Amino acid sequence: MPVPLYQAKAEFFRMLGHPVRIRVLELLQDGPMPVRDLLAAIEVEPSALSQQLAVLRRSGIVSSAREGSTVVYELAGGDVAELMRAARRILTEMLAGQNELLVELREAEGSAR
Repeated sequence: MPVPLYQAKAEFFRMLGHPVRIRVLELLQDGPMPVRDLLAAIEVEPSALSQQLAVLRRSGIVSSAREGSTVVYELAGGDVAELMRAARRILTEMLAGQNELLVELREAEGSAR
């Protein structure tokens, strides 16, 4: 029996649900990067980065190519970059809404005194 689409989407978002993976995807939005540059930008142990890159590679979201002794990673498609931009827009709206609520609460607290 095929997996329902909502379940496949949940698995997809679970796969994205790690800060290192998200950071890798954000960095790769600007184009391919060698592992050493990813390591310098993310500041995690090489083994931890390697593990997260493997998850992204298995999922098909990133691809890798060897250039001499260097392994270079890139996003497998432009849709992932668009997803990262959409997530940023959604978070910005959510945080702006929370900030507005905080202002309202502070104003209400001030007038209750």
